[in-house]
Amino acid sequence: MTPELDVFPDAFPHSPPPDLDSTDLVVDHDWRAFTAVERMTDHWARPGWHEGVRAYYWMLTFPDADALVSRARQCQDALAHLEMDCVPEDGLHVTLTRIGSTDLVSDNQLEAVAALAARMPVTAFRAAAHPMAGSRGAVRFSLAPWTPLIRLHAALSEAGRRAGVPGGKPTAAFRPHLGVQYSNRERPAAPVIESVARLRTLDPVPLDIDSVELVELWRTNRPAPAYRWRVVRSVPLRPRSSTPSPARRQH
Repeated sequence: MTPELDVFPDAFPHSPPPDLDSTDLVVDHDWRAFTAVERMTDHWARPGWHEGVRAYYWMLTFPDADALVSRARQCQDALAHLEMDCVPEDGLHVTLTRIGSTDLVSDNQLEAVAALAARMPVTAFRAAAHPMAGSRGAVRFSLAPWTPLIRLHAALSEAGRRAGVPGGKPTAAFRPHLGVQYSNRERPAAPVIESVARLRTLDPVPLDIDSVELVELWRTNRPAPAYRWRVVRSVPLRPRSSTPSPARRQH
């Protein structure tokens, strides 16, 4: 059973799409939300995230996803005139949920949450990264379908609850996405939206999700602002049976 999503003012989009499994509805919902943004914010102006802060997170990472890296680079090159901060090719990721800051999570809790995650009943799945939309502070790929990502978030959140870690936002507020570049200042959104719109005819990139990574995450400002991490534990998902790939979206 898939947990229900809810309207959250701090989430983007505030409301979930009407159908988590319809690629067209998910992608169009992301785009409509982005086109309603009037001003973009400075992504890096985030309270509590100064250089030196470290925290544990669950993330999806893509160290060998050549097609994703190629598509991200293509989009970044096309948007270079916006002078945003690009996500480096080894920094592409999907943030799932926060476990807690390193000074609030003990080694025993970290081992416990990893062990619980290793036993969660979540099967490997395929999703796709669709060019392209954005948020108030970033340009990003839309991900679809959402259902397996929502189930993964819920299972990881439950593992964290049982391990007694601080945790992050509730599953009801989770909005899956994959960032490509971050806005580094406040700016009118219209020129960004206009530029991003030209990339929406690009084909989606399939993503095979067969593991989830427990990482220690930090932010660096040199040579440019970026998130970096080290993988503490890679947890494989249960093998999936042979299933058809998600339908390619027709533009």
